Amino acid sequence: MKLDILAIGAHPDDVELGCGATLAKEIANGKKVGILDLTRGELGTRGSAEIRDKEAAAAADILGVSVRENLAFSDGFFTNDKKHQLEIIKIIRKYQPNIVLCNAVDDRHIDHPKGSKLTSDACFLSGLRKIKTMCNGVEQIFWRPKHVYHYIQWKPLEPDFVVDVTGYMDIKTKAVKAYTSQFFDPNSKEPESPITSKNFIDSVHYRANDLGRIIGVESAEGFVSERYVAVRNLEDLI
Repeated sequence: MKLDILAIGAHPDDVELGCGATLAKEIANGKKVGILDLTRGELGTRGSAEIRDKEAAAAADILGVSVRENLAFSDGFFTNDKKHQLEIIKIIRKYQPNIVLCNAVDDRHIDHPKGSKLTSDACFLSGLRKIKTMCNGVEQIFWRPKHVYHYIQWKPLEPDFVVDVTGYMDIKTKAVKAYTSQFFDPNSKEPESPITSKNFIDSVHYRANDLGRIIGVESAEGFVSERYVAVRNLEDLI
């Protein structure tokens, strides 16, 4: 299966929080979208890897993605080395996405910038024909995505461009809330963390609303680009 967009996150829920509304919009427009989680989030303050597996599957159904895979790298301890790069390269070559969305270039959680650089490096290396990889006993064709964009997470980074996601925040919110073990639950007996407060869930909306306000729409999600953002003509700008 060839994908138009592959969204990659260090943990289950990174993609939903960072670019869930953008994915929902692209899917509504007929694009084939997949998600790749690098870890199972086993070091999370709440829940467990098994619980998050189920939550990730539920969130994928809500968004309507075509496929979701998990590489089960070690949460908190994966590194940007050949072993990990090759595993991501295999997925990129398997689905041949035109666009890859990945973690924030800088963020509070150490896995986010690590995942960002690891994914970016793998996207480049995936285009080198002399790197050989196999899938189901067949040698894969080299493939490099046309674009690699980084969504924004905890830190309010300055975006290089924003996507109008008006009308798609409800789907994003439902997908995020599928992770019932991770976010605000007044009845939970588990320890608190920076993402378990009601304020954190509210911040997902007010950040989108603020970016939307700036560009004159209701809601938007921001991205950082690895190269100049180009348009075919001035009318492409909104």
